[in-house]
Amino acid sequence: MFRPTIVIAGATGFIGRWFIERFHQEYNIIALSRGRMLPEPGYDKAEWRQVELYSLTSTEAALAGADYAIYLVHSMQPTTRLHQGDFEDTDLLLADNFGRAAKANGLKQILFMGGLLPEYDSVDELSRHLRSRWEVEQTLGEAGVPVTTLRAGIIVGAGGSSFTIIRKLVERLPALICPSWCQSATQPVELDDALKMMKYALGRKDFFGRTFDIGGPGPTNYMSMIQTVADLLGKKRIVRPVKIFSPGLSKMWVALFTDTSQALVSPLIESLKHDLVCQPNELLDAFPERTDFQGAARRALFGKDQLYPLPKRETRVQKEKNAVRSVQRLPNPGGHTATYVARIYQRWLPAFFHTLINVKSEDNVLVFSFLGVGLLQLEFIPGRSDEDRQLFYINGGNLVKREDYGWLEFRRVLNGEYVISAVHEYAPSLPWYIYTQTQARAHAFVMNQFGKYLAGK
Repeated sequence: MFRPTIVIAGATGFIGRWFIERFHQEYNIIALSRGRMLPEPGYDKAEWRQVELYSLTSTEAALAGADYAIYLVHSMQPTTRLHQGDFEDTDLLLADNFGRAAKANGLKQILFMGGLLPEYDSVDELSRHLRSRWEVEQTLGEAGVPVTTLRAGIIVGAGGSSFTIIRKLVERLPALICPSWCQSATQPVELDDALKMMKYALGRKDFFGRTFDIGGPGPTNYMSMIQTVADLLGKKRIVRPVKIFSPGLSKMWVALFTDTSQALVSPLIESLKHDLVCQPNELLDAFPERTDFQGAARRALFGKDQLYPLPKRETRVQKEKNAVRSVQRLPNPGGHTATYVARIYQRWLPAFFHTLINVKSEDNVLVFSFLGVGLLQLEFIPGRSDEDRQLFYINGGNLVKREDYGWLEFRRVLNGEYVISAVHEYAPSLPWYIYTQTQARAHAFVMNQFGKYLAGK
């Protein structure tokens, strides 16, 4: 019997791991991981492939042979010693890579697990994290592969980070003062319900290019969920609402009392300035008997389900100790191509520095020099470039320590609304402290100024 091949980006996370456990007998699964996995002999649940999602070449190789993809990536932790740039810009870049790689491999569909969105007149009204989820939805499909987006709130199941935060708060605090964000409406979904809906949506041509909210049978709020978990655990807790939002303070105390990083807590709290409930749709209609929060919490707390451990991971070999990644989003109101932006940058830079810095171009090689001293040498790679992406290898100059790795690129994203400028795996020759205090800050300043210049074009 034919079994489709599913590739999962974010396979080491909560949803990815459970999808593998539940459905490895129904699909051939390619599971992607940053590090090299070392499954035990006889392991047949998935083929683990190492991937660097920042690299288009690596991503294309990782998706080879797949029919469909599940994209579960969100706000990846830095892989370099210095990472300049906001998570939203990084998420845009990774989504663009994945969409391009899916197109290059002829994938039929990308299934994306996003977040519930409130009613809004402009995406600018959304929290940073919800707006980023929306941007990823748009970007994944720009290369032409159909995207099906499932927008979910908290997914309740064994090993889930959001539910674990609730459980730890109940276990560790005898009294909980609930700011207004705890009282915003949300619609959690039980893990198995979410997995079933994912499976249902995979391969359905009538779902291609569409978005569906998924959730349990009805809305609730975090204060009610906290009280429910306390009751299930037999804990007498004082739960009192207050009318302040206090997102900054909330992030601190939630992170402190749950041993959770603020990076994980922040999107949860920031997003709850909105009511996040499901809009009716045919995917929810296909699963009328969904589990409510009490039932989902009871199963997560007392059920036999346990998140299976990952295969052993090979100890990572550091490519370069002092590697740098810098990702900046530049405005592009003129809708210019990446080709145009890359070329105008070469002319703008000498003008900005009043010819103290010069750019010489010859045979696809660019040399950036200061008062005649070569700083950086870039080699344009036409075979890996197009109108929406311009790629340059960083392969020389006095500011470069390692000349066989590192690259610069310009990406046109979100239908030309922005251009991403990104430097990857750059190894500076300057001593690290001097680099971070000088060249790194100068680069961020220069790209900021270039962005202002583009805003006027």
